Amino acid sequence: MIELEAVSTRYGAVPMLREVTLRVGAGELVCLLGPNGAGKTTLFKTVAGLIRPTSGTVRVAGSPDARTERIAALGVGLVPENRRLFPGLTVAQNLCLGYEAVRRERVGFDQGLEDIGRLFPRVLERLDQMAGTLSGGEQAMVALARALIGRPTVLVMDEPSLGLAPKLIREYFRIVEELHARGSTVLLIEQNAGMALRIAQRGYVLSRGSVVADDAAEALRKSSVVRNLYFS
Repeated sequence: MIELEAVSTRYGAVPMLREVTLRVGAGELVCLLGPNGAGKTTLFKTVAGLIRPTSGTVRVAGSPDARTERIAALGVGLVPENRRLFPGLTVAQNLCLGYEAVRRERVGFDQGLEDIGRLFPRVLERLDQMAGTLSGGEQAMVALARALIGRPTVLVMDEPSLGLAPKLIREYFRIVEELHARGSTVLLIEQNAGMALRIAQRGYVLSRGSVVADDAAEALRKSSVVRNLYFS
């Protein structure tokens, strides 16, 4: 569902990703780990079609090097770093924008709201509230709900736990695990290695724009590479 083959990117003259190869198969929950500055958000933007690679190939849902609107239309839900809600719009309007981007003909908006309500009851309570007035935890849930309301087949998330309290992080990861159990394909880009590796099947570790390790989640939990990057 997601495939990067020897992908390199630059910001001007500065290399950001260096020949990154990564694959996420249908129905998998794969995490991408790395410390600050490793290139995780650059990889998210590359998968999302916001950054064009200088070399290599990106395929999402079978489509090579697609632009963002095409990726969304293919059934890919995107949860960017720092939520990226529209603060001057209501929660309902933010959800509507997500629905229009990823909608499927078989799913109406009202049905999508019912689905969201089962996962995030509080989101339904805030539909008429301006998104910019929500708490950080509520904004995180709305950002995920916005990606999910059109029932995407693939979910790509960039640092979803950033800025959340520990209790909310546990709840958020529980929901991601539930979505995967329902059949969603998930690429979870995270700095919180401990939580990500508890729910992922496989993982990649990014350092200075290069993949320095990839393995089963359990193996990465015991890996000296992960320990050295995070705790040295």
